[in-house]
Amino acid sequence: MSPGSQHTSWSIVFRIAWRNLWRNHRRSLIMLSAIALGLWGMIWMTALMRGMVDQMIDSSIKTLSGHIQIHAPGYLDDPSIEYLMPPLDESPALQSLLGTDDVVAWSQRIRVPAVIRSERDVIAVTLVGIDPEKEKGLSFIGDSVTEGDYLTSVDDNKLLVGKKLLERLETRLNRRVVLMSQDPENNIAERGFRIGGMFDTDLEATETGYVFAGLETVRKMLKMGPGVSEISLLSHDYRQLDPLLEKTRSAAPAADVKSWIEQDPYMGSMLAVMDGFVLVWFTVIFLALSFGLVNTLLMAVFERTREIGLVQALGMKSTNILYMVLIESIIMLLMGLAAGNILSWLTILPLKDGIDVSSVAAGMEFAGMSSTLLPAVKMYDVVLANLLVLVLGIAASLFPAWRASRKVPIEAITRVWQ
Repeated sequence: MSPGSQHTSWSIVFRIAWRNLWRNHRRSLIMLSAIALGLWGMIWMTALMRGMVDQMIDSSIKTLSGHIQIHAPGYLDDPSIEYLMPPLDESPALQSLLGTDDVVAWSQRIRVPAVIRSERDVIAVTLVGIDPEKEKGLSFIGDSVTEGDYLTSVDDNKLLVGKKLLERLETRLNRRVVLMSQDPENNIAERGFRIGGMFDTDLEATETGYVFAGLETVRKMLKMGPGVSEISLLSHDYRQLDPLLEKTRSAAPAADVKSWIEQDPYMGSMLAVMDGFVLVWFTVIFLALSFGLVNTLLMAVFERTREIGLVQALGMKSTNILYMVLIESIIMLLMGLAAGNILSWLTILPLKDGIDVSSVAAGMEFAGMSSTLLPAVKMYDVVLANLLVLVLGIAASLFPAWRASRKVPIEAITRVWQ
């Protein structure tokens, strides 16, 4: 067959497939709607679940965890002032690593158990000495101060206290409180602080469990040397931490280096469960679509049995019959996918500021989430959903196409189903 006649053959096959697709408008529109709604369901539900898991992980990472934490051996088992890391000046390899492009942000902290006392109550908390500038972009602290002032330097003498903790202490901004902890000599160290700022977070446990002061101010209060309790650092992607983790362990071989997944196995398991859920959800939706697609094409082939026999008798090859049915399927799939992507975009775009779920805020807070659910659309999920429906949809169409191409002309003309 010459190139010109082959082009003509393909053109004829495509035109016949297009016309056959719209012979039964109702059936074709129902199938197109099913494909569009199926793809929308894939993308929409996955975006909601991704948003939930991302919020939980982001909340965990920003609550002083970071992507990677470095501690002195034994600190995680007994987070006291006895287990301190030496200053960075004594670890040039680690200091050099923290200055590379692999590390987005990092900070040193002193974190010790303490007791805060107001005129009304005494509550156990965790006292955290921070470098205010380095905490910006690393943890929740820099963006959560809603009243008063954020700490200005490592020598700032004021205290940052959570909203719920202020309520429990029955005190307010600019009032004085007393903090008590243990110094390296196992003596009680205490100091009066003025409450300079109040932070507000999604989790009540965070607001009641932590108080923040300048790093050097805490160091002076505890009468300690230049060491720190921990170094927390942030990378570019919380999923791709293995290379940086290995570099960090090599740079600080004597330290206890852990990723956020090792520190919070529950969150790590949630991420694995979410990845599995996406595949299961996509499979379930596609199976439902495939039954409808195969049934639609089989019915279309059955209704055109005589016609298929006639065109075969006139000289159309069996392979062209197969291509004709496959082209019908591909056209239907592409149109359905286009409609599904547009529907998904129109549904998710208005919700870019989040979905208000304050009616179940208590349960969301227990799970580590805020009262606003932000759908998270990942390009990987969108591409995977489209490819899955397209590729497996074509595969599901092979059986009806094969049945059509296997008809014997004389039997097909007399409507005998082989």
